[in-house]
Amino acid sequence: MAGIRVAVIGAGHFGRFHAQKVAAAPGAVLAAVHDRNPDRTAQVAAETGALAAPTARAAIEAAEAVIVATPTGTHHAIAAAALDAGRHVLVEKPITTTLAEADDLVRRAKRAGRVLQVGHLERFSAARGAITRHVSRPLLIECVRLSPFRPRGLDVSVVLDLMIHDIDLALMLAGGMPTAIEANGAAVRSGRADVALARLGFADGRVAFLSASRIAPAITRTLRLAGADGTLEADLVGRSLRAVGTDDAAAVTENWAEADSLAAQFAGFLAALRGEAPVAVDGEAGRAALAVALAIEERIEASAAAALASGLL
Repeated sequence: MAGIRVAVIGAGHFGRFHAQKVAAAPGAVLAAVHDRNPDRTAQVAAETGALAAPTARAAIEAAEAVIVATPTGTHHAIAAAALDAGRHVLVEKPITTTLAEADDLVRRAKRAGRVLQVGHLERFSAARGAITRHVSRPLLIECVRLSPFRPRGLDVSVVLDLMIHDIDLALMLAGGMPTAIEANGAAVRSGRADVALARLGFADGRVAFLSASRIAPAITRTLRLAGADGTLEADLVGRSLRAVGTDDAAAVTENWAEADSLAAQFAGFLAALRGEAPVAVDGEAGRAALAVALAIEERIEASAAAALASGLL
């Protein structure tokens, strides 16, 4: 039996991976691929056996569901067109560039009765399962996400490019939105912040410290949690953690195997389309992460303006 027909719009670095996962997934058919670069469209279509759609509209018309993996500034227009055409949508993070656009997509999805999922990939990682088995309700959250400079994703700041993964993770672990946000950052190699530090304070006293850089010498992904049920330190690159409970038990070390988070995310999307599971990261969750990210950006801009006014910059 034929599977759900899916189109991938955006065939760049990440969009190509999306297309490959759809083409290999049971229960799905990669119906079409489209990119604004015709050469990339042709290349990925040839690799996956999909239709090389000449326009985004043609890709939408060929499918029942659409994955939007284009630059952030185009997310709203493409996702809105797909939802209005009655298609389900998985849109890469961040959901949009503005809260008004995010709210509009949420409304369109509800009006159309279609699934709107946002691509916050950490929700589907093996690391998340390993971590939450040890500390489920942390009082203190520390996330560090560093990467070398790459000439892509520069249409947004490091906050929307990298830190937003940990913003979503922090909101999930804290169980709500922050009531206080402090942040600093700087543009070093692009016209937007390339390094950022943020502190999120929550109404119940929980605190999250987030740091991100896209100009680091090497990839670093670390997470530290402390809560009523213990403490934990995790190396997400090395896929290992060390946890200590609050009952004076010996430390526990754990390693996890590398997992295909992108394939798991798509499988979750398919399950939501079939009504077999709730949407793991719906439009409201994507909107919440965007709201915090934009607030962090505002704090960074305000801090830079204050430093300039004081003569520090």
